[in-house]
Amino acid sequence: MRRIKNLFQEKTNDVLNVYCTAGYPQLNSTIEVMKALQANGVDIIELGMPYSDPLADGPVIQQSSSIALTNGMTIKKLFDQLKGLRNEITVPVILMGYMNPVLQYGFEKFCADAAAVGIDGLILPDLPEHEFETEYGAIIKKHGLDFIFLVTPETSEGRIRKLDELSSGFLYAVSSSSTTGSDKNMTDVKSYLLKLKGLNLKNPVLVGFGIRDRSSFEAACAIANGAIIGTAYIKALAEPGNVADITRKFLETIRV
Repeated sequence: MRRIKNLFQEKTNDVLNVYCTAGYPQLNSTIEVMKALQANGVDIIELGMPYSDPLADGPVIQQSSSIALTNGMTIKKLFDQLKGLRNEITVPVILMGYMNPVLQYGFEKFCADAAAVGIDGLILPDLPEHEFETEYGAIIKKHGLDFIFLVTPETSEGRIRKLDELSSGFLYAVSSSSTTGSDKNMTDVKSYLLKLKGLNLKNPVLVGFGIRDRSSFEAACAIANGAIIGTAYIKALAEPGNVADITRKFLETIRV
């Protein structure tokens, strides 16, 4: 259950994390998409659990969530789909989602079921730091899962250090205080990433929001340990064609 830690011990930069929405484009696409990402060199898969009110997500990922929910995706169905996950997927897999459906499922049951299918970590952007420290963090740790907090350019140095201390796996550096998929000039992000680098944080840093092509990926990786791509890949999956070909062609535009 230490796949994320092992990854960063072996690879300290150019780490590519790609987000996909469970149950998109088709209900049964989840494992097919994950296999295609792994086959084309993705280092971490961030698997989004669709939710009707995804606050941090832009319109493209919101639309993919809406389609996945219409397709019939639920947390229970997702765990059913992931039962044979580790027979085929060897890279770290993180579940990204929101607290409301997780609490409805049952927080401890969710963590236990995630660990049972081989999930490595969680990103829950609306889980507050205080609740993590006083209630949920111990449950997450009990089940051997990493937890990744998000920081933004507006996050104070003291809070960055605190969230870094609470996180395990890596720290998610949001490139700007906006939703996913927003246009962002990576030169505007440079000073923020240099500030993070200068703090000598305990966790590796991956940059997300606005990473969409080779130039933005390379700009992020020039300072941080890697980057996260979501919206651009979800857009690609909406195009006609089969998942394997779409994924291969898309990732060829990100890195050699």
